[in-house]
Amino acid sequence: MSLDYSAVPRMPDGRTAAETIDSVAALSQAVRVPMGNGGTMMWHVFGADQGNKPILLLFHGGSGSWIHWIRNVVPLSQHFTVYAADLPGLGESDPPDDVRDIWSVTNCVKTAMDALIPRDRDFAITGFSFGGMVSGHVATLVGDRLRRLVLVGAGGLKATRKPGPKLRKLLPEMTPDVLAAEARRNLEILMLHDPAKVDGVAIHMQILNTTRAKTRSREMGQAFRLSEVLPRVKTPLTGIWGEYDSTTYPHIQERIDLFRALQPDFEMNVIQDAGHWVAYEAAEAFNAKLMDILPR
Repeated sequence: MSLDYSAVPRMPDGRTAAETIDSVAALSQAVRVPMGNGGTMMWHVFGADQGNKPILLLFHGGSGSWIHWIRNVVPLSQHFTVYAADLPGLGESDPPDDVRDIWSVTNCVKTAMDALIPRDRDFAITGFSFGGMVSGHVATLVGDRLRRLVLVGAGGLKATRKPGPKLRKLLPEMTPDVLAAEARRNLEILMLHDPAKVDGVAIHMQILNTTRAKTRSREMGQAFRLSEVLPRVKTPLTGIWGEYDSTTYPHIQERIDLFRALQPDFEMNVIQDAGHWVAYEAAEAFNAKLMDILPR
């Protein structure tokens, strides 16, 4: 059954959300590479034709895709060659062998990275939510080629989380109005602090990505998979969190203490008035902070 996006609001410039997303995707090179299990992994590469710039990999959140970075890829591509992944079993990428196992996901990502990134180049990774969990695992496999890991609202940490309303499953058989309304509700609960920031692109993204997701990222997060692997990560870590991140607030100090116990010089950057999806809700501040962090 095909999805009906007719109730998704248009953007302020009159375009549909799909047209807006497609206009950004058109600025990239869409590349599929093998990931070692017979499937392929999709990457959108921005800025590859603009000189020998530093390489930045972007790993999106759970039940997401590269669209989580839609407000970041173009500004960042002025300074980096940006590889925005669709993680295995999410977006347009094929699933890993085990959609419940973080190492099954990670090994697919590592194989795809080896096929995509020149062996003589180092790189940085920025991982959002589930992408932070994946990037922490990747960091144990790639050695000193990974020069910095920026965690953004990272999931999979053994730390306090305030209970909140349950998200509702989005189903293709829902009427367009219900589908858009439930996507908005989920975004307001989990992703964005200010309900006024929930726009057409956010709603379209939520419907598209969550209805096609195969990898069970939430189960991995609930099993604290990032906390398990962090003691083995030697790459310098930096954090960017939204002040009101629904997965963290008001317990951010607990995360800071956790990271500093492993890396005493860990720096946590908190972006004011933003929620979990800080890279979208406060894109200008996020982009500026990331471009400050990465050249260090």
